[in-house]
Amino acid sequence: MNDAPPYSIAGVLPVFQTPYHEDETIDFETLEKEIHWLFDQGADGIVMAMASETLRLSSDERRALAEAACAIGGPRGAVIISVGAESSRVAEDLARHAEAVGADAVMAIPPLATHADESEIRRYYARILGAVSIPVIVQDASAYVGRPMSIALQADLFNMHGPRVMFKPEAHPLGPRLSELRRATGHRASIFEGSGGAALADSYARGIAGVMPGADLVDVIVALWRALKTGDVDTANRLSAPLSALVGRLTSLDAFLAVEKHLLVRRGVLKNAVVRGPVGYRLDATMRSEVDRLFDELQAILREAAPTGRQRASRRA
Repeated sequence: MNDAPPYSIAGVLPVFQTPYHEDETIDFETLEKEIHWLFDQGADGIVMAMASETLRLSSDERRALAEAACAIGGPRGAVIISVGAESSRVAEDLARHAEAVGADAVMAIPPLATHADESEIRRYYARILGAVSIPVIVQDASAYVGRPMSIALQADLFNMHGPRVMFKPEAHPLGPRLSELRRATGHRASIFEGSGGAALADSYARGIAGVMPGADLVDVIVALWRALKTGDVDTANRLSAPLSALVGRLTSLDAFLAVEKHLLVRRGVLKNAVVRGPVGYRLDATMRSEVDRLFDELQAILREAAPTGRQRASRRA
């Protein structure tokens, strides 16, 4: 069901948050701390993507952030850099730069401002694929921005360019569309879960290669992923309910940014929760209390499950 992908990109691949100083310049010192923390929690790689606020960065900042992510994360695991842009030319340039600085793969959303037809979107991805030799992850981010891409279009890209084309589908309904994409690509494409972990158990059963959650709950996602892989149904069920309840409350990109940065500050990873404006969502006292309650519940489950995990590891040894 979960066959090994043709490229060594799989497992838990969290999208890191971009930390800022109070003046909104990138805090690269804290970024290094965050990336090492993610790997220390068990991540298999890191992703620079929309929750990294790529759409709010200048071109120079995107390149600088990609360089830092590859330099820090490269020695420890896979690094995936988002290169989606409003023009094919810019996306190509960002993709070439990402490959040059050591990215293991690039990921791209389609242009947002242009209501291009599918033939244009197909050419957009073909140009990115032609610009690099590393895998290209096609991200349908339409749960938050843009319009859904048809399954036929995505399957065409895979059938034309082979297993170097991977997918992160986020259009609703997530599960049925994920299964449809699997069937349309002959169950050969590497597909990554994109619900923030809320639908991870269902997506795993449908044959994903990995998950790209937020950075704040990486330890929870790692534990859930391992429970799913080992068939530990009890732990998987116990983690899934509060995780889905927490992530399910986040209905916009700005909501994800606010909650993830809040929890990363609480965990001592980030110094502040600065998000570049204009901001479309602010974490009020009621939501903060509920987020904290669910976070505490998840941490309690992890503490309770840890001895069982160690005992299983000891028996396997």
